Amino acid sequence: MKSDRLLSILLLLQTRGRVPAHELADRLEVSVRTIYRDVEALSTSGVPVYAERGRHGGIELLAGFRTDVTGLTADESRALFVLAAQGAHAALGLDAALDSALRKVMVALPAPFRPAAEVTGRRILVDATRWKGGARRAVDLDVLQDAVFTDRRLRLRYRHGGETEPRTYTVDPYGLVSKAGVWYLVADRRGTPRLFRADRIGAATLLPDPVRRRPGVELAHVWEVLRRQVEERPGDVEVTVRVRRSRLDMFVRLNAAVLTGPPEDDGTDEWVIARLSHGSVREARTLLAFGDAVEVLAPAAARAELAATASAIGALYAGG
Repeated sequence: MKSDRLLSILLLLQTRGRVPAHELADRLEVSVRTIYRDVEALSTSGVPVYAERGRHGGIELLAGFRTDVTGLTADESRALFVLAAQGAHAALGLDAALDSALRKVMVALPAPFRPAAEVTGRRILVDATRWKGGARRAVDLDVLQDAVFTDRRLRLRYRHGGETEPRTYTVDPYGLVSKAGVWYLVADRRGTPRLFRADRIGAATLLPDPVRRRPGVELAHVWEVLRRQVEERPGDVEVTVRVRRSRLDMFVRLNAAVLTGPPEDDGTDEWVIARLSHGSVREARTLLAFGDAVEVLAPAAARAELAATASAIGALYAGG
């Protein structure tokens, strides 16, 4: 709608200062000619806006002009007060800044929207951490933030899962991502995208060299590539199991990431059949946590792995 577009132009100019007409057109997905017509409409309505043509020209508000119009709808106002991942603000040292910002937004909101926004902040809470996640190593994000915001390279001492000794890497960071309460550094190493868990970084040193990112590549793009690699990585071993119906809900919740499809009825009232995709036969050991509620049917190597592990556990406790 034209009214929404005019308000968007006004707020962009107020925030950014002088903006080229072609940039406004790209941002609002209209033609440059439409932008100039909108600027004329704003001027006619009393907004002191003007356009300068030429190489360094653009569209700009008269110096000192401010509007107290926020442009927020009722739903947008409420959305700002749903504090997603509060732990993320604390880890970045932004808790106090967030509280201050929300107070300022509340003052700027149109009066009819304020009660709903305040109630939303009290009634909706998003906790991004997983249940029983256990204690995690404290993460110091200061140096990582410095590298991200100053566009500098990093030298990391990083310990991979399953390894005891850290390795040294020089990386080009794109940014930080918080997923399910875990912080990750997204960076290129020798031009290849890599993911580094922040709690496995033993030391991080800010280097004087400027970052060397791939041209035109942004954090969101790199994260999507890495996320897909993790979530869509095919397993090397398909394990077929039967699960007691009484434990099926728990089984599905704990193994959702490796299930290849929904469980199938095996024709009995007690059991259902499920198939899992594991990276190795050894990963099937996790099924021992279900005791006799889960039986591995195939492959034979997975059955042998669980039998040997169960035997070893039995021997360990038999000696007590």
